[in-house]
Amino acid sequence: MQHIKSPKSPATYLYRVSFLKHWALSLCGLLLYTQVSLAQDFPSRPVKIFGHGAGSTADYLSRYIGQKLSEKWGQPVVIDNRAGAGGTIPGDMVAKSPADGYTLFMGHAGPMVSSVTLYPNLPYDPVRDFSGISMVATGVTVMMVHPSITANSVSEFIQFAKNRNDLNFASAGNGTISHMTGELFKQVTGIPMMHVPYKSAGQGLNSLLANETQVSFLSPVTASAQLKSGKLKALLVSSAERFPGTPEVPGTSESNIPGMDARLWFGLFAPAKTPRPIIQKIQQDVQEILRRPEVMDAFLKQGIQASASSPDQLEDFVKSEIRRWTPIIKNANIKAD
Repeated sequence: MQHIKSPKSPATYLYRVSFLKHWALSLCGLLLYTQVSLAQDFPSRPVKIFGHGAGSTADYLSRYIGQKLSEKWGQPVVIDNRAGAGGTIPGDMVAKSPADGYTLFMGHAGPMVSSVTLYPNLPYDPVRDFSGISMVATGVTVMMVHPSITANSVSEFIQFAKNRNDLNFASAGNGTISHMTGELFKQVTGIPMMHVPYKSAGQGLNSLLANETQVSFLSPVTASAQLKSGKLKALLVSSAERFPGTPEVPGTSESNIPGMDARLWFGLFAPAKTPRPIIQKIQQDVQEILRRPEVMDAFLKQGIQASASSPDQLEDFVKSEIRRWTPIIKNANIKAD
């Protein structure tokens, strides 16, 4: 049996196009209304922040910001520490969590930048699988040397070290910021130093104090304590300008070492495709917290600075850091433990 098709008049075609346009606009409006409504009610239940190992700076920031957000929201903020694999274990868990704003990640250079090169089978993509919320804090490392090193400045150290092959630098482990900063220093200055990885920053510090290693890039809090005791000397902070936590130590600009910027950073992330209104609400609340004077003071005591950003700025920063550090890691042949 043959079916007879009704003719399509121009009027019928225009009607259908108009109907589809109105239907699509109505659907978009409904989705937007739903997302905005969700953001206004967010959070309506506990929020979880994944940090990185008890006692780490990421753990401290997760707990500190989590407490302030809990007070602001009237909802519990639970901190979940998952150490291991350079922070990629908690990173993977957050990347695979529901994109609803209730599971967040205190990311940093390890799981968001160096992991791209260090782990060939990384189970997530730091760019594709996360939505940036806000930068939370930045910091530096301090180049510390054993007092047996006669140099009192970076330029003197370069002259002292350029014809030697017996200098060792300690780090808190392969792929850590102390390791990558040391390798960057070697590449920028051409100074030969043997890398000696330890299982923690504390073990690396002990080796430096014992003169088993001669150089290490330490946190400002650790560096400041050693400077006061006179047990170690500080030659440089790994940023262009001096750092407020160690104002007596010069930055890379005045030390005439271009390209030696190696900042610590910590940012708050959500799973990709988290509704934008929820991202914006969390970002605004975090930004308000970071502007409080008592928060700035608390961070400085930990050797870091409160540093807010927009979601887009954080995502662009991660992309630029991956581009910058990938060749450095490859040239140094850094491998994960």
